[in-house]
Amino acid sequence: MESNATTDSGNTVKLVLAWLWVGIPLAWGVYMTLGNAIKLFQ
Repeated sequence: MESNATTDSGNTVKLVLAWLWVGIPLAWGVYMTLGNAIKLFQ
């Protein structure tokens, strides 16, 4: 049986990895969209 500290740290790692998995492509998409929008209004 795992202790709460081990379970919590495991869940924290999974949570961070999940956010990175979603956040990095999202940030890239926002960056590219803003870059194209700036070109449009120049």
